[in-house]
Amino acid sequence: MYAIEKEKLLNFQEFIGYEFNQEELLIEALTTPRLANEIGKPSYDFLEILGDAIIKIILILKLYKKGVKDSGEITKIKAILESDNALKNIANKIGLEKYIFKTEKQRIKGTRILADIFEALCGAIFLDSEYNLDVVEQKMINPFYEDLNVIIQTSIISSKNALLEFLQEKYKTNIMIELEYEKSGIEHNPIWIAKKARILEQNSRKELVKIPGSLKSVKCNSKKMADKDLYAKILKFLENKKK
Repeated sequence: MYAIEKEKLLNFQEFIGYEFNQEELLIEALTTPRLANEIGKPSYDFLEILGDAIIKIILILKLYKKGVKDSGEITKIKAILESDNALKNIANKIGLEKYIFKTEKQRIKGTRILADIFEALCGAIFLDSEYNLDVVEQKMINPFYEDLNVIIQTSIISSKNALLEFLQEKYKTNIMIELEYEKSGIEHNPIWIAKKARILEQNSRKELVKIPGSLKSVKCNSKKMADKDLYAKILKFLENKKK
């Protein structure tokens, strides 16, 4: 291995704070298929497929821990987080292009290759750490998925806004929504259920529409996620009632 290539590997490991036990896995993750075909060495192809699956598992678990348990919502948020654009943005934050082993004329910037290699690195660390998801999360997911909370929060806001827009269009007045909560579980990690929603005219506090008492959120790890689930259910109930 050339000295410049060795330096690339050392610099990358220092940057992410993880030293590979099997350096060949790191080389494989950073090697494009085009170069691999030229030199007869493995490329990132397999590790990319593995890494894609590992990222999915980690993101689903992170969303679950944050109280996102609705399958449709998980699918929607996960699709944003693992899109090519999201992964390429992360690769750009890392400065991944300068670590890649490629052919002399191969263009990397702005291509899918950046996303592929980020996934491959997650797969490589998973294998090198003896299948430790926590290591992948700590070294590759947590430091670079800075937008996770923002995306979840935006999703919550969108759910409430959609309900308010529907109500304001129907009643032509300012709306306020009051919810009650049921709390259970242990004190430092409570479970929340949002229930008994009341939709009121803001000034008079007149109840504008009766929401069934049976309509409540699923069990969530935060009030905000319980709110979001119930807002979505109320909107669905009102839209069906309108038909």
